Amino acid sequence: METSTDGTGADTAPSGGVDDTGEEGARPAREAAPPASLSPSRASDFMQCPLLYRFRVIDRLPEKPSEAATRGTLVHAVLERLFDAPAAERTAPRARSLVPAQWDRLRESRPEVVGLFADDPEGERLAGWLAEAERLVERWFTLEDPTRLEPVERELFVEAELESGLRLRGIIDRVDVAPTGEVRIVDYKTGKAPRPEYAEGALFQMKFYALVVWRLKRVVPRRLQLVYLGSGDVVTYDPVMADLERVERKLLALWEAIRLATETGEWRPRPTKLCGWCDHRAVCPEFGGTPPPYPLQVRSPESPARVQGRMGPD
Repeated sequence: METSTDGTGADTAPSGGVDDTGEEGARPAREAAPPASLSPSRASDFMQCPLLYRFRVIDRLPEKPSEAATRGTLVHAVLERLFDAPAAERTAPRARSLVPAQWDRLRESRPEVVGLFADDPEGERLAGWLAEAERLVERWFTLEDPTRLEPVERELFVEAELESGLRLRGIIDRVDVAPTGEVRIVDYKTGKAPRPEYAEGALFQMKFYALVVWRLKRVVPRRLQLVYLGSGDVVTYDPVMADLERVERKLLALWEAIRLATETGEWRPRPTKLCGWCDHRAVCPEFGGTPPPYPLQVRSPESPARVQGRMGPD
């Protein structure tokens, strides 16, 4: 699960903000730091649009929750909790019954999502939204059989430090380990499978996770599996060590590009069709806006933490 709702959070960067006094000199000194770590979300942000990365990581501009992303978080929570039940009880009706309770938990942990349905006094739109979440959960049973699965890990936070000092971190939806030791990394997507020409972007996240697992356990995952609940597709990829080495080189080059942008303050926008869904068009120069003042100081990243992670017994 990948987004800021995916649980990875922002990578190492000090909190920023825009001074609202309008007076030069009233703003306290802020700092920008090259990242000590990268998650798939933040790496994808920079590749999509360097300015978007700046808005999210350095300026930390607020973003409104969306119905689609929040539904994804809800569905992920249901699929995670379903495995708490004995195998024989992992049925579609049971999964659907988990939706209301997990929605209540989500509203308690993230009160901002309550505002999604503030203009729905009769609850009709909310009812339809929850029904769609139930449909997505039910479709999963046509793609995988949870009664035959015993995940080693669910919603697993992983973090590994490369020789360069860069930390890679993220949350893996599910890790399966065969009796013979082969590792399968599984990620749920509540959207539709992309067209083949866009498939590499989705696989980047999975190869990122595979690289972290390889660095942690010295085991190349046997299979990477994307489960698209929106379209009912399952996409698999079997990586080899050369794939992971290429991803590592790409991430190191990306890390250097982010470091350079942090030092120079040159965060160039990269307009695409995705701009239509961006929360920051009001401060984007591509749409006539002005970005917040750049931090007055730039510092080196903090010392990376030691390798850590958990994925079953060694």
